[in-house]
Amino acid sequence: MTDTAVRTPVTTAPMWIGGREAFASDGATIDAVNPATGQVTARFPHATAADVDAAVTAGKRASEEWKRTSPEERSAVLIALADVIADHAAELAQLDVIDNGSPIREMRRDAGMAVDSLRYYAGLTLQLRGETIPTTYGRINYTLLQPFGVVARIIPFNHPFMFAASKIAAPLAAGNAVIIKPSEHTSRSALRLGELAAGIIPAGLLSILTGYGHTTGDAIVRHPAIRRLAFIGSADTGRAIQAAAASVAVKHVTLELGGKNPLVVFPDADMATAVQAAQRGMNFTWQGQSCGSTSRLLVHRDIYQPFIEALGSSIDHMRSGSPVDESTETGSIVNSLQFEKVRKYIQIGQDEGARLIAGGITLSDGEFAHGYFVRPTLFADVDPDSRLAQEEIFGPVLAAMPFDDYDEALRIANGVRYGLTASVFTESVRTAHRFARDVEAGYVWVNEVSKHVHGTAFGGVKDSGIGREEGIEELISYTQPKNVHLNFEE
Repeated sequence: MTDTAVRTPVTTAPMWIGGREAFASDGATIDAVNPATGQVTARFPHATAADVDAAVTAGKRASEEWKRTSPEERSAVLIALADVIADHAAELAQLDVIDNGSPIREMRRDAGMAVDSLRYYAGLTLQLRGETIPTTYGRINYTLLQPFGVVARIIPFNHPFMFAASKIAAPLAAGNAVIIKPSEHTSRSALRLGELAAGIIPAGLLSILTGYGHTTGDAIVRHPAIRRLAFIGSADTGRAIQAAAASVAVKHVTLELGGKNPLVVFPDADMATAVQAAQRGMNFTWQGQSCGSTSRLLVHRDIYQPFIEALGSSIDHMRSGSPVDESTETGSIVNSLQFEKVRKYIQIGQDEGARLIAGGITLSDGEFAHGYFVRPTLFADVDPDSRLAQEEIFGPVLAAMPFDDYDEALRIANGVRYGLTASVFTESVRTAHRFARDVEAGYVWVNEVSKHVHGTAFGGVKDSGIGREEGIEELISYTQPKNVHLNFEE
């Protein structure tokens, strides 16, 4: 980072509750550390249960008016917010870089994706329609889709602004008030979103609360008036949220959770294309910190060795560096805990006898001296049943293993607790369709990786979650159907 950034005074950024700036009711704060420099760059409020209750109260009041607005009015608000975000995209990307450590190019792209998502849901507001069900001559039966009132979304650290902005779109379009809790490590851009939205979104409809998951997050999950919750994060935390929510009320909870996603390369695939995809699908440009990363690489034995050699060489040429540098391809791990977790799994891979092909080292000299930098890492000859192949690392560690035929590839691909994404590379239409049908995953790419398309449902099976996002399914999930049966016979 620049000297100017290092000398920036450390201040406490306010939350947003009921359309107004707010600090924690007890004054508690959390230090925000720039993972590339180790510097404390800001403080965020540590919201209390009382703060959560204040946000719910404001949201309930605002949502009573909001649900009575027309779909066109709600659409106009989302479009206006998207326009303001587009104007501030460079600033918002910079804020994410300081908190998150990912390269500036990626964070700028995230801001653009948030804009696209807001505009997409703005265009869907008129699609919230019920059904008319045929019945007898003198009766009519129809359904209404009605908002919950106050809903909450708990988002992770890997795409701070993209999630903060895009994940309010569907709830607001459906007529709800929404509470956002960003990660305690990456709250800066979400708080800036609250500031930008203050003159656009009616007061009380959007509250942004910062704090730890086990305190602020838990208070949100357990609040009896929040009947609709969505969480993005680890599978273990997702299960804990399900249990906590159920302990106080019957709630609608959706979860987009972790992944240990397979990328399968059959011998007829174009090898050069598949090598590039294996590197890109691992999301090394986010330091592997993505639930959709294809972190298990399955390559047919006939092409396994040359494939691994080509991939290892390509990974070795990736440029690590300061996240603010436009030429940086891979930045810093988000925080010290995640950094130590990644280091632990690199050691686990070596202890389990996997062959280290690329990376496997931390960087600690020069510009890396005070940050959390790990080189993109590739292990080969990984045992499919080993910890390296079974457990989500959420870091830049790719585990490669050979297979001999379709059945073995499928067995390995499905042999984990997760089922978020999967990718297959083959020139055979038959193999592609068989794999897409047979693999246990919620989102499958054929001769492609990582690409999301607005309007297509994204989500997982097994321990990778429940519910679907990024399409009309997400919008509908923020409504409750009501059936009306009308007898108008004289």
